[in-house]
Amino acid sequence: MYTQLLPVLLVLSVAVVFAAVFLGLSYWLGPRRPDPLKETTYECGIPPRGTVQIRFFVRFFLVALMFLLFDLEAVLLYPWVLLYGDFLSAGQAAFALGEISVFLAVVVVGLVYVWKKGGLEWQ
Repeated sequence: MYTQLLPVLLVLSVAVVFAAVFLGLSYWLGPRRPDPLKETTYECGIPPRGTVQIRFFVRFFLVALMFLLFDLEAVLLYPWVLLYGDFLSAGQAAFALGEISVFLAVVVVGLVYVWKKGGLEWQ
């Protein structure tokens, strides 16, 4: 079993070593000339006026979380539905239904949370 994982571990270790080496080289050999002009915020060539920190409503974050939540639900439910016939033939239908019920309960709790916070109301 471990012989099948050996090539994957080898590629991952080579990738980590290369990343560490090149990040270290760029840190040690790269130029360091700090300048107040270089450290200012740059956006479209227009110098910022006032504070650059803008407060967003929590509603925007809740909508983004809802998008991720239901996107992940669709990504998981489609293969699960396709494999449910295999679970039935293997005698594991109750276990599969229990797993998907727990997942859907988490999704419903997330939906109720966003609904109570007012994230689904547009004004």
